[in-house]
Amino acid sequence: MGFEILPIDDKIFSRIDGKSYKKNCTLPIENLRYLRVLHKNLEGKILDGELICNVKIAEDLIKIFQRLCAANYPIEKISLIDNYDAEDELSMRDNNSSCFNFRFISHTKIISTHGLGLAVDINPLYNPYVKTVDGTQVIEPSTAVSYVDRKKDFPYKIVEDDICVKTFTEYGFLWGGNCWYNRKDYQHFFRKDLN
Repeated sequence: MGFEILPIDDKIFSRIDGKSYKKNCTLPIENLRYLRVLHKNLEGKILDGELICNVKIAEDLIKIFQRLCAANYPIEKISLIDNYDAEDELSMRDNNSSCFNFRFISHTKIISTHGLGLAVDINPLYNPYVKTVDGTQVIEPSTAVSYVDRKKDFPYKIVEDDICVKTFTEYGFLWGGNCWYNRKDYQHFFRKDLN
């Protein structure tokens, strides 16, 4: 399959319509692109991947995934979140790396960077989103409790000085593992400047 950028044609749209491309989506379909990429898992096996992103980051993502694949950086799977009915929790639990999923930031009318196709989550099961709400720790996905302690060693872990963080940041992405004081989003790479 290789690396490829394609417009969203009718066949691709039929897979995302009503799922990641929800009925209230304010982003024109012309602003999105379908990407085919290659990636390697922990065993070094080359796998086909697919994701949908904003046209503004499509070429950069191709270059990023080419570099990660060439460096044998392990990514377990990259498939459309629509294969999980656009349910983030299900996709994250399956350690699926993904990009576009139209939604608003909780309790706001602000479209999230995923909703704009400007964010990518990499190996999310092993790199959870962690925050404290009213004194209670919230972990997403909820099955990632074992991976909250970043001092532990485990597969697919993203750390600040690894090639994944370095490559994404070289292309202008921010990493959720070091952006905020009150939360950590270790899986999350995003372009806030292109909103």
